[in-house]
Amino acid sequence: MTSDDTGAEPMRAVEATFEAGRASRAGGVSATRTGDADGRLMARVRAGDREAFAGLVERHKDALVGYLARLTGSVDRAHELAQETFVRLFQAASRYEERGQCQALIYRIATNLVRSEERRRRRWRFRSLDAEHVAELPAPSDSPQRGVTREETRRVVARAVAELPVHYRVPLVLHEIEGWTVPRIAQTLSLREGTVKSRISRARARLRTRLEPFWNGGDA
Repeated sequence: MTSDDTGAEPMRAVEATFEAGRASRAGGVSATRTGDADGRLMARVRAGDREAFAGLVERHKDALVGYLARLTGSVDRAHELAQETFVRLFQAASRYEERGQCQALIYRIATNLVRSEERRRRRWRFRSLDAEHVAELPAPSDSPQRGVTREETRRVVARAVAELPVHYRVPLVLHEIEGWTVPRIAQTLSLREGTVKSRISRARARLRTRLEPFWNGGDA
């Protein structure tokens, strides 16, 4: 196997993981239809309708917890941050513009919570991922290296993603796993599209470097 082939192995597993994640989200309702329904619910929330707020939480909680779990490496922490996100969403309801995108607002609040948490720490300390923590991450269809199980591959890829700097991790997860377009990410994160593309590219390069020891027989 050439050095180029060896370097490609980590990204094949990453691609398989990301592709499975995108496929699992295919065939759902369109973003437009989701936005319309969310807008109607938010209008009711602004009027003090708590049942409408409960409906918003029910619509978005599972996807939001999955997103936060991928960012933090901890399902327990993801649930805590998701709860805080919805509390802040409720508090912001009176300032919500009907033309705004509710889902984008939810993810913006959640992302800012993760950023704030990491800023409070001088150094991000990654929590060990066990099978429960990465259960929501799709596994690649084939093991990339002989003797390496799909569960182990999934664990290593999940850990590598969670260890990326947050400014690379967020656009990568939104684009490659959540299936968001670059313009949508740019609008949500208040970034230029070129910046989003650059950060996704750099995140992928860091993943490749991070995962190479694992495929070369070492411990990633």
